[in-house]
Amino acid sequence: MKRRFEGLHQGDQAGDELPDGLFLVRVNRAQYRWHAQKPYYSIRFNVLEPKQYVGRSIPGRVYCTPKAMWKLSWFLRDFGYDSELMGRDEIDERALVGLRGVVKISHANVQGTSLLNLDNFAPASEWGELSAVLPAHIGRSEVAS
Repeated sequence: MKRRFEGLHQGDQAGDELPDGLFLVRVNRAQYRWHAQKPYYSIRFNVLEPKQYVGRSIPGRVYCTPKAMWKLSWFLRDFGYDSELMGRDEIDERALVGLRGVVKISHANVQGTSLLNLDNFAPASEWGELSAVLPAHIGRSEVAS
């Protein structure tokens, strides 16, 4: 049986990829993924700013290994995660959904595989200041502060 899906051939074009840079985002989904060596949270962010990327999503991973705990804590703190839960060393996936913050992404190519890195985090309240220094190709004039 054959099925036709309009636009299927365009689904993997690199032009659809978000550029490296800063984005104001909201957590749309968060799921813990167990892996023997590197457990992680699979997180999907929805872009809120810059305007030309609104509605696009950013998939990412935040690892939960002892060595990467600093980055998980950084993410939770900057996105305004419940400090009481954090103080008890607990993460409630439902409490992650809807959190807002700034994420800096970059792309890397490792042995032919394209990877998206979550490089930095910042509180949503800092978006106005951070967006003022966006490069021209991101569309500084379209960013609402």
